[in-house]
Amino acid sequence: MASTFPQQRARTHRFTLGAPRSFTVSPDGSRVAFLRSRHGTDLAHLLWVKDLDDGTERPVADPAVLLEGAAEELSPEERARRERSREGTAGVVGYATDSSVELAAFALSGRLFAVELRAGTARELPTPTPVVDPRPSPDGRHIAYVAGGELRVVAVSGDAGAVGEAGEAGQHSGEAGTDRCLAAPEAPTVTWGLAEFIAAEEMSRHRGHWWSPDSDRLLVARVDDAPVDRWCIADPARPEAEPARVAYPAAGTPNAEVTLHLVDLADGARTPVEWDRERFPYLARVHWSADGPPLLLVQSRDQRRARYLTVDTETGATTVTQEEEDRIWLELFGGVPAWAPDGSLVRIVDRTGSEDAGDGAEDAEQAGARVLMAGARQLTSARLHVRAVLDIGPEDILFSASEGEADGRRTPGDIGVHRVPLTGGEPERIAAEPGAHIASAVRGGSTLVLSRATPERPGATVTVLKCPAGGGSWEPAGVIASYAETPVLTTAPRLLHTGDRRIPAAVVLPHGYQESDGPLPVLMDPYGGPHGQRVVAAHNAHLEAQWFADQGFAVVTADGRGTPGYSPGWEKAVHRRIAEVTLDDQVAALHSLAGEFPLDLTRVGIRGWSYGGYLAALAVLRRPDVFHAAVAGAPVTDWRLYDTHYTERYCGTPQDDPEVYARTSLLTDAGLSGVEPSFEQRPLMLIHGLADDNVVVAHSLRLSSALLAAGRAHEVLPLSGITHMANDAQVAENLLLLQVGFLKRGLGVS
Repeated sequence: MASTFPQQRARTHRFTLGAPRSFTVSPDGSRVAFLRSRHGTDLAHLLWVKDLDDGTERPVADPAVLLEGAAEELSPEERARRERSREGTAGVVGYATDSSVELAAFALSGRLFAVELRAGTARELPTPTPVVDPRPSPDGRHIAYVAGGELRVVAVSGDAGAVGEAGEAGQHSGEAGTDRCLAAPEAPTVTWGLAEFIAAEEMSRHRGHWWSPDSDRLLVARVDDAPVDRWCIADPARPEAEPARVAYPAAGTPNAEVTLHLVDLADGARTPVEWDRERFPYLARVHWSADGPPLLLVQSRDQRRARYLTVDTETGATTVTQEEEDRIWLELFGGVPAWAPDGSLVRIVDRTGSEDAGDGAEDAEQAGARVLMAGARQLTSARLHVRAVLDIGPEDILFSASEGEADGRRTPGDIGVHRVPLTGGEPERIAAEPGAHIASAVRGGSTLVLSRATPERPGATVTVLKCPAGGGSWEPAGVIASYAETPVLTTAPRLLHTGDRRIPAAVVLPHGYQESDGPLPVLMDPYGGPHGQRVVAAHNAHLEAQWFADQGFAVVTADGRGTPGYSPGWEKAVHRRIAEVTLDDQVAALHSLAGEFPLDLTRVGIRGWSYGGYLAALAVLRRPDVFHAAVAGAPVTDWRLYDTHYTERYCGTPQDDPEVYARTSLLTDAGLSGVEPSFEQRPLMLIHGLADDNVVVAHSLRLSSALLAAGRAHEVLPLSGITHMANDAQVAENLLLLQVGFLKRGLGVS
């Protein structure tokens, strides 16, 4: 029997299973390592290698073989790591390689495995368990990993049987097959070599140890979360289970204490890295390559000041290489800071706009440019909104960027891969074919692996490109196959800018809709907040909207101010007014689109998850004149209950900015009495996973209590054992069905 879309979407993890990902290209450009499951409903990823000389693809690490058919077991540390990285699949979900891409290491069921990528042979290295985040040294002779909060190292070569005697006296780095501890926690609250919660959840720094280019030392983060408040997360469906106590740094409360240390591989000697942690407590980025000394990016707690620091590897002293300041905040970017081979510091910088305007001033909303810098050289102009650095070569930099807004013609959500010479010049866009798309790339030598999705076709195409010696255009050299399922429905989203602010929007109508069918009830489907771009030039991104549209709705997704990919001023317009700005733009987009599309403004629903859930609940509570029903999934309802780095960037602290927290709280809206009485009972469904350790269920429960106290009707759907990801296939399928049923009832849709 054919699957319905909700069934297919759930069992394919939104059509990501079977699709290749996590590419690494060898420096000589001869092979590509990547992850992919065997088919479109297989959760377990295998590690594959594509040989570019003969075009073959072969699995080099199969979880079923390595575990001999046993079920995978995840440690609490690994579950937490996957939750922070939003990883909901199984098998080999991540790996790291040496500098030559000859050796790969990964953890599977808490055990350490190493793979010789050329030969395709995988073997387990006996070590203490559970193993977390193993990383080979650049020379491939050792693997550093974390177990039980200890940073440990194991030699790869030699007698594997000798590895089991971990930590015994007399072992040293020159002894083949040995395993030993380099840094052990001094207290239960301390870990070595792991990223703290805030770094992994909000800074996109998911690691806590870095090898030196010479493979003789490591930079290692020491995290002590003793200062952090403890919260309890219980599973009411299992009253016999003890609640989990987690360290959660809520806005205005202490963060974990993070320090950095140079650790010698030979004898474990540790040298602390010194910087002004009182003024710059956030360790946001660490970079160590052969092109320069260790490089750190540290931030002040208010995120308005940052320093780029170089580390003296003999003394641990740091020197300020660059300072930055912004009156609103400084954004963090992927791939930077880093050294170029010529010694210049590569970074991404916001130019004009935010620094010339007051906090969130409207005249700055369209202003500013996000540009690429190499030392003092500005390599891009306002024509490109730079998003991340993908690779730094001997002569050029590869980066991703959105086209600028200067000519007013770009397609919303068009993200390209570009190349620019280190010495300056016009950036070149790299694409297998023309047209709007979203793309990313990984490079090694003269080989580029380009992943590209378009609005016209499902999924993504992964193309291998070669650049001739001495330069020239990129030429196709093969593809990496995808085993992802083809969706049972197709979509043709209309991507446009709307209204006076030119808000990026996507509109999806039911299949077969004709003008004679009349206006349609509207479903607003935003994320609508920081770091969440939903209007993108990719087919699969709009499939869920199409399914909702086929239930009888016109579905509108709008990326208002605060969302990424537009301009620095656009993102920073939400500063200290996150609720009013993001809600105003949803209203503005809705009303402007009504003049072009068949939207029935007397029947408008809104749904969203996480920030989108906050926005959905905010909409029916604060603008019941516009929105008539809402589904709020895992919503933040009181920003005092959300974490430091994210919340304080937009709202300040509860101690210094109490009025901002009062304005943004949904709890203060729950008892509103100054609205038309007929508006007070807009249907609202709250959905929340009880095991969510990011947006804890207290958010929804406190809002429910406030609504009940105010006599306001609402529904609450608790999800037992579900985290913020809600990846359980049965839950994911039924959530769609329950939401559409609720919205139809709330809007009177037959």
